[in-house]
Amino acid sequence: MTSFDAIIIGGGHNGLVAAATLAKAGRKVLVLEAGTEVGGAARTEEFAPGFRVSSIAHVLNRLHPDVVKTLELEKHGLQVTRADFMPSVALAKDGPPLVLHGAYGEVLTGSTPSEQSDWKELRAQLMRYAGILKPFLSRRPPDLGGMSLLETAALGQTAVALKKLGKEDMRDFLRVLLMNVADLLDEQLADIRLKGLLAFDATLGSHLGPRSPTSLLGLYYRLAGETGGKTGAQMLPKGGMGAVVAAIGAAAEKAGVTIRTAAPVARIVVEKGRALGVTLDGGEVLHARTIVSAINPATTMLDLVGPREIDTGFVRKVKNIRMRGDAAKLHLALERQPQFSGVGADNHKGRLVIAPSADHVERAFNPSKYGEFSAEPVMEITLPSLSDPSLAPSGACVLSAIVQYAPYALKEGWDAGKPKFLKAVMAQLEAYAPGIGKSVLHAELLTPADIEANYRMPGGHWHHGELQADQMLMSRPVSGWSGYDTPIEGLFLAGAGSHPGGGVSGAPGLNAARRISAMKG
Repeated sequence: MTSFDAIIIGGGHNGLVAAATLAKAGRKVLVLEAGTEVGGAARTEEFAPGFRVSSIAHVLNRLHPDVVKTLELEKHGLQVTRADFMPSVALAKDGPPLVLHGAYGEVLTGSTPSEQSDWKELRAQLMRYAGILKPFLSRRPPDLGGMSLLETAALGQTAVALKKLGKEDMRDFLRVLLMNVADLLDEQLADIRLKGLLAFDATLGSHLGPRSPTSLLGLYYRLAGETGGKTGAQMLPKGGMGAVVAAIGAAAEKAGVTIRTAAPVARIVVEKGRALGVTLDGGEVLHARTIVSAINPATTMLDLVGPREIDTGFVRKVKNIRMRGDAAKLHLALERQPQFSGVGADNHKGRLVIAPSADHVERAFNPSKYGEFSAEPVMEITLPSLSDPSLAPSGACVLSAIVQYAPYALKEGWDAGKPKFLKAVMAQLEAYAPGIGKSVLHAELLTPADIEANYRMPGGHWHHGELQADQMLMSRPVSGWSGYDTPIEGLFLAGAGSHPGGGVSGAPGLNAARRISAMKG
């Protein structure tokens, strides 16, 4: 009978962060990963002979600084420098693109002087307001039913930060907090390219359009993240996102963590309301007084624990978590580098966005409400092999794109719809990069159904649940259970479905481990 102090279910980046943090605190920790390698949706994988790509997550923009510091990731090979920050390029079919340089538009080029001035003012406002939310997104959410002294003090600090905004800014913060992003952009900006880019960023990965209520929150969530010490910065890690996972994994192994792959968990062993261990698919039983699940909360509670062990109210809440993905991932192995119209050589290394206007993003969203996709999808494109030639054969190029909107429950089914959707995506790419279709050696399109099957993400949703106002902060994953605890004693949640949400941040894993350490003394 094998026993550990803590067993982590899921070897994605959050699971590895939780494991490493607990091990550094002196725990004997085991990580169980169902797949053949760790990393989850942040792996670097070969999708065609000689071509490698970041599997789902492909841009680093919110790795929590405490994760980097606590796990000493730079000592384990993580490289994050300002020179690697990438611009955001709003593509245009006719005419030059608009470009946000530095940490999310410290400098704007390709627009008028008046628009640059308006953007500078709006950016400063967005950063101030995101800064109010940032502490909430960085630590365990407060338990409103029984706040500790530290939690009360933290809320007090937030109140002070709000007051420091001044009356006008504080009123405006409260006014816009739950607005839709399109209305705010219409108030502040004129350039439809800039509005399209911001509308896209606010809704990326969510079942929301720019005019959906609360869609502005998505932009705040993005801007509350940081990379390399700069809020709003984004980069392509050398070696792909798998290099980030490799650094975290190395930190975990140095701390003494045992990692087992190809070890799917069939059941969490529960007796009298307490987790005591896990049973693997093959029947092997492993014991631990602390079980940390870094996989989807619904899978954890409904499948691995089972409804019989938890009350019906909690079961109902978990069943009602919205987690149907709306984004697809495209990988192209290209014979040569594509040329996007009007884009210079350096900006091809950036983040290229097809979202001509906020209205276009809204029109692309509308069909998804009815189980259909737009003939002109919007997307975020990177060419990672330009910055890291090791990802492709000499002279060739990798294209990685996240494409919206691709409804999980496609009306005609993805078997029939996938070729049609790929055709629409390629037509859109051809409009912005003429001739790209002729250089395609291999195409891989991952729909939400594929993401669900390949990466064990129910609904194919990389956040493990919609990141919307009613599923954030004190309501993530469900109201009453937002602090990584569960109704089962000794069982904790630490994945993207927990606070603060998805993206490669490591915050859920770090916060869960800190919570466990605080409870154990």
